[in-house]
Parts: sequence; structure tokens; C-alpha cells
Amino acid sequence: MTRIITTLAPLAPALLLSACMVVPDPVSTPPAPEGSSVALGQRVRVGELSVTPVRVVEDSRCPINARCVWAGRLIVATQIDGAGWRDTANITLGESYGTHGRIVALVSGEPGKVTDHETRAEDYRFNYEAGWNVGTDPGPPLQ
Repeated sequence: MTRIITTLAPLAPALLLSACMVVPDPVSTPPAPEGSSVALGQRVRVGELSVTPVRVVEDSRCPINARCVWAGRLIVATQIDGAGWRDTANITLGESYGTHGRIVALVSGEPGKVTDHETRAEDYRFNYEAGWNVGTDPGPPLQ
């Protein structure tokens, strides 16, 4: 018993400190400036909105070093925050999504796929753009 305690005693501070890791709160972290490429979980300002790519739902794009019959698609689960509201949607690269009088589009997703390895979630970067649905009131600015 004392042998186990003396063996584990030097590890105690490391074990205690590992439980105290500080993880930044994504809501309190300001969004990246408009036009920025962002990683999964990182917020970006898109017009009056705050947009966060949450996860890659599908990446079936044709690898850049292959020939394909179908181009494939990239779909990203995206959280969209406006003044007093929140929406989450699967947005496809090159298509737009309308919500609360706004339009959000996923305009790029990097890196492109290659045939010899799988893209890790932390390697993805996304760009979004936003606009207004025709004939809608822009409403109050996001605080």
C-alpha cells in the first residue's frame, strides 16, 4: 500500500492541474472580423450576424487530384445568431440558406480533398457571406 502511494505521489500535482484546464467560452469570445476564414467552432461576423461552423456533415467533393463524374458537395452544420434569435442549419457550399429575413451562404471550404488522405476536422476553414431577403426589413443591428 505504501509502495503504491509513494509511486503515485509525484503524479498528484499533474493530475490535479489537468482537471483545471481553461477552455475559452465561444460565446464570450468575439467573432472574427467579416471575411475571415474560420475553423469549426470559431465564430465570424457576417453582416449583422454571427455565424459558427459547427461540424462537417458531408464532404464528398471530388479530390483535386482525381477525375470524377460528380463534383460532390460540402455540407456544414452552421449556427447563425441574430438579434434575439438563433438558428442552426446544414448549409451546402455554393448554396444559400434563408432565415429571419437574412440569407447566409457558405462560399468556400478549404482544404480541397485529395485522394491519399482524409481531412482532419481541425484542418477545415470556411468563409461565409450574408445578405437580405428581398423585401424584408433589416431589423435592429446585432449588439
